[in-house]
Parts: sequence; C-alpha cells; structure tokens
Amino acid sequence: MERELVAPVSLTAADGRLNADAIGFARRPLVDTAGVDGRRGWGRTKRWEYWNVITPTHIVALTVSSLDYAAVHEVWVFDRATRRSRGRTATVIPAHDVDLPPSLGDGAAIARARDLAISVTPGTESWRLFAEIPDASFDITVVRPPGHECLAVVVPWSRRRFQYTVKDVALPASGTVVVDGVEHPVPAGSWAVLDHGRGRWPYDVRWNWGAGAGVSGDRVVGLQVGGRWTAGTGSTENGVLVDGILHKISEELRWDYDLAHPLRPWRVRGGGLDATLTPFHDKHSARNLGILSARTHQCFGVWDGSFEGMAFEGIEGFAEDVHNRW
Repeated sequence: MERELVAPVSLTAADGRLNADAIGFARRPLVDTAGVDGRRGWGRTKRWEYWNVITPTHIVALTVSSLDYAAVHEVWVFDRATRRSRGRTATVIPAHDVDLPPSLGDGAAIARARDLAISVTPGTESWRLFAEIPDASFDITVVRPPGHECLAVVVPWSRRRFQYTVKDVALPASGTVVVDGVEHPVPAGSWAVLDHGRGRWPYDVRWNWGAGAGVSGDRVVGLQVGGRWTAGTGSTENGVLVDGILHKISEELRWDYDLAHPLRPWRVRGGGLDATLTPFHDKHSARNLGILSARTHQCFGVWDGSFEGMAFEGIEGFAEDVHNRW
C-alpha cells in the first residue's frame, strides 16, 4: 500500500535530491516543489502545466513547459462537429519568455512565442486559462468545488531521478472558445483536467495516461489512470473520483490497445477498475530535433465500464501512449 501524505512536505532535501518523506500520494497538492529549479541536475529538470477542457462542441488544450535547455509549448483547439483541428507548437532553445510557479498555486504560468500566447492564472480554488493563436483562442475559468479531491503522487525512480505530478480531474469549466472569429460558449457539462509536473527525469521515458469526467446516473465520475513510467517504483497515478472523493488504486493497471489501429477501443483493468475507451479522434504528433524527440497518440473518446461494482457510462476523456526523449 502506498503511504498517504496528509501534511505539507518538501519534494527535495537540502542537497537537492529526493526527500524520502515526500514519497507517497495525497488528496491535495501538499508537496512544495520550489527545490526543482534547474540549479541542480541541469538538463534533467522538467516543469510543466497541462490543461485539457472537453466541452460539448470543442476540445481545447494548452501546455507550458520548461526542460532547462528548452521551453516547449502548445495550444490546440478541436472542433467536434467538423473534426478540424487548429494548433500551434513552439520549441524555444534556449528556454526564454516562460514563467512557471515554484509550486502549484504559487503564481501564474506564462508562455510567449511566435504565434502563441498562454497564461494560467490561479485564483481562490480556481484558475483562468487563456490561450491565443492566430485562428483561435479560449478564455476559460475552471473551479475546484468544495471538498473536491485530486491525486498528487511522488514517483521515486531514485534519489536523483523523481517526479511529482498532480492530476486533477472532473473540474467544472465555463467561458468561451473563439474559432475564426466565431465565439462559442463553454456551457455546463464541460470538464477540465490538470496535469501539473515537477521533477528530474531519465532521458528516455514511455508512458500511458488516461483521464475522463462526466455524469453517470446521479454521480459525477472522474477517471485517472496511468502506466509504464511508474512500474517498479511502488507508486501509481491511478484512481477513480466519485462525487469529488478519490478512491486510490495502488496497483499497476493492465492496458490493452493497438497502436497500429489507435481508434480501436482501449481497455484498462485492475484494482477493481474495468474501463474501455471508444475513441473518435486520434491526436497524433511526432517531432525529432536530435537530442529532443517525442511521439504521442492521444485518443479522445468515451469511457464506459465499472469500478468495484459501480457501473458508469458516457464519461468523456482520452487515453494516450507517449515516448519522449528529453
């Protein structure tokens, strides 16, 4: 069983290495990550904020990140009716015009690059997400309802290589999406997912991640599942949120999918969970800049399944397979 953290703790010790007292999971973002700042372990430090919002008409996402030697950002807008995507990515070497808070909630995340501007501004149990590219923009407010729990996990590869991630799912969202000058409201029933990360990574990493949110029956259900990158560490980033309460899954899950046919169903099983994603869109990307490369299949669709005897259906979200050398 994983240890549950219930009090604030620093991710790093005085020497900049992993603080053993931080290993575990929490239901709130309790870990101070100010020690992950690039002054130690330069070139291996990874800091990012990723937000995804699924609305009845659009799917939008933003990424602000710093890899010490490079800043990598993205804005993406997908029209669900036309299946047309609009997006911009920027890889800035050396990293500049990027600000990331030391710890979650300690300030705004801001990125500027050619044809791209992003800001993530925290409020009191809320965030304002703003992103702009030449042909699209969005301005969305995300709130954390009272008592809503997240999944914060420290993954210890070693004392020198470790990762703290906060996965916050099933967060209500409202605001506007603008595409080609046409404004679209973000209505009730729109959900946001946060992936906040701070750590020092190995160079070559593969992972799975899946998330989803929606109302099934009379319950708000959020899914958070992962795989591969945590194997052998004693930590997992797996859990199911029911009406804002986290039910932690402390075992590794089995993922079944076919990258040769990514729009076929993805199935994730284990720890009382049996969930299948039926995709309708594959957001595939690949880049190779020599020392820096990435390949992603992020498939959006609908989750159906059960958790410990509770059935759910119609939970919109995604599942992904990623291989990064960074």
